[in-house]
This record gives sequence, C-alpha cells and structure tokens, in this order.
Amino acid sequence: MAGSIAEEKTFRRFLELFLREMRMPLQESDPPPMRPLSDLVTEDEVEGECLDLCLQHLYKYNCPCSLAAALARATADSLLQTDLSIHLLNKTVEDGADPLPQMESVKLAWLVFNRLFEMCCLWLKELPFRRRPQPYYETSIHAIKNMRRKMEDKHVIIPDFNSLFNIQVEEQAYFAVFDGHGGVDAAVYAANHLHVNLVHQESFNQDPIEALCKAFKVTDEGFVKKAAREHLRCGTTGVVTFLRGRTLYVAWLGDSQVILVRKGQVVELMKPHKPDREDEKLRIEALGGCVIWFGTWRVNGSLSVSRAIGDSEHKPYICGDADHDVFPLDGSEDYLILACDGFWDTVVPDEAVRVVSDHLEENSGDTTMVAHKLVASARDAGSSDNITVIVLNTVCNELKHVWHSIL
Repeated sequence: MAGSIAEEKTFRRFLELFLREMRMPLQESDPPPMRPLSDLVTEDEVEGECLDLCLQHLYKYNCPCSLAAALARATADSLLQTDLSIHLLNKTVEDGADPLPQMESVKLAWLVFNRLFEMCCLWLKELPFRRRPQPYYETSIHAIKNMRRKMEDKHVIIPDFNSLFNIQVEEQAYFAVFDGHGGVDAAVYAANHLHVNLVHQESFNQDPIEALCKAFKVTDEGFVKKAAREHLRCGTTGVVTFLRGRTLYVAWLGDSQVILVRKGQVVELMKPHKPDREDEKLRIEALGGCVIWFGTWRVNGSLSVSRAIGDSEHKPYICGDADHDVFPLDGSEDYLILACDGFWDTVVPDEAVRVVSDHLEENSGDTTMVAHKLVASARDAGSSDNITVIVLNTVCNELKHVWHSIL
C-alpha cells in the first residue's frame, strides 16, 4: 500500500490509464513500444537494459518517479528469475577465451514490456509498494542535437534510487550526463549500466566514492568487450552525482562537468580531463603518447578528451580511471548544474549562474524552463555541439519552493 491514501489513489489512477493505453500483451509479430538502441545484449546486461526500458517508457506516460522505479525493479527481478537461455542466439561470439551467448535486444524488449504489463495488472489489484518519505528533487532538463548530424548525449535521472534497487538505507539519488563521440553506443551503454554496476560493488554501502570509481572502471571494461564483439569505435565522457543523505559524491571522466551553486556563488566540484591539463599531458607522454594542437589540443592528434569510457583503439592514452570528490551538504546549497562540453565550452559557470538568476526573476521563481534557457544561452554563444543540461534544485533542502530564496 502506498505511503498515503492520496498517493495510493494517484498511483492507482496512473496504472488504470497506463494499462488502458498500452494495449498489451504483445504478440510475437508485434514491434515493442520502444526499440532498444543496441542490437545484442549479454545475460549480464539484461538488468540494466530492462530497467532503462521500463523507466523510459513509464516516464513517457508521466509516471510518478517513485512508482516508476518500483515497477522497473519488480519487472527486472521477475524477468531475471526466469530462464532466458531459450532466447539466446545459437551462434556465440568469442569474448576472450570464453564463448559469450547473446540475445537480440528486440526480443528482450518484447519480454520486458509484456512483463511490465503483467506487473501493472497485479499492482492495480493490490498495490504492494510503500514509498518512504524522501527529499524533493526538482529537476529541469533539456537536451538538443543542435547542429550535429546525430544526438550522441544521454542523461540519467533517478531521484528515487532506493526504490529502483530495493535498498533500505538513507535516501539516495543519482544523476548523470554522458557525452558520446564517434557514435552513441558508449553513451547508451554507460547510461544503462553504470548505476547498476555501482550498486553491485562490494564497497557500495561503506564507501560510495570507491564504488563509483570502480563502477566507472567496470563499465569501461564492459563496453570495451562489447565494442570488440560488435566492431564499435566510439567512447563517451561522463559525470555522475550521487546523493546519499546529506553527502554529495561526484565522479567523472572527460569534460562533461557539474557545478554546485551555494548562496549564489559557484563552488568548484571538479576539474575536467582535457589533454592540455598539465598532469594529463604528463601521464599521456609517460605512456609514449603525445598531445598536439589540431584545431584544439588532442591526444595523439585525435581525441580532444584525455579520459573516457570506450575508445579501445586509443587506450591506454585515453584511460577509463575516474576522478572523484566528496562534498558534505549543509542546507545552504541552491542547485547543481550538470552539462556536457557543448554547454561548458561556450558558457562559463558564473555566466550560467547569471542566466539562472535572471530566468527565475523573470518567471517568479518557476524553474520549469530553466534548463531550456541555459541551453539557449549556449547555442546563442556559438555552440554547435550536442547540448544536454540538468538543473537540480537544492540538493539538501527538502522544501519544494526553496528556489524563491535565491531571488
């Protein structure tokens, strides 16, 4: 049963409308309502793919975040308890010394959406989900392809991390931006699997920052293997913010960035990985690589970032080791801005703060379109790259309208 009568009514109303709209179950010949961006998945990738398909589909119908997370978890658990071996392709792909069975992503999607439909039917009859009180995370998100041929950015918003992984500890939330290059496959893989890898680390409960860094490494290694199997040549930068109680954990690879604004002032949380950063340049040169100018500073004349998930052909110069930091929160924080380099290359942090302040003043504190305003400011300043911006309302204060305090 939900945490309150009103909330339970909201959840039940959503389930009724959602089931009416879904028109399920799918037949063998029916296309799934959402097609996965990858073609093949291994058994250890099923959990991340399932959670992503469920969340994206439920959010498309404006499902409450906590209910979406709980339904995604229940669907994934149910699917993982079934025998998926009957759906594996007969042909195996060599992964190192061991054959690695795979299944078609479309087949998995078909199974996921039918199982999600079954779960919604069961929950409409008897709602087992009880949402615990949690901080209010008001977010504004906007992402555009801009002048590029393809959109290679991906972002992840998980305000109720505990429900997604059925965790019974203090409240947690996860937000990330991944900026792909050479294709979207690495960004999709990181967006689907890094948070799953995070939870599966032994150090997750005791040392979240160690778990985050290990999750980046495991995700990088997993994608390198996938790229070898499927002949992919791409990579992705990434920045992750993980909130546990009143502590903010940040980990990153490459030049996507996050800033914290406290009492109207920028607090530097990280330093992006650029090839011309002195310590990065020395690391690359010590490995036998070089950093040269070719329109911008590039590793071996190629990539303009020095760390990333993927980019197998450029390793070890482009490494998969994440940097990290930890920040205690005291309630004086205003908001976070996570964005890819398509934003930060044309908008400096102080200018971003000014844009947010002006927008809030002009719109009586309404935050709905603040990310749109930031994206527009980057585009107007000359950015032609993909642009993704997430603005996360005050990370510590649980009051919904705290934005007004910074006007």
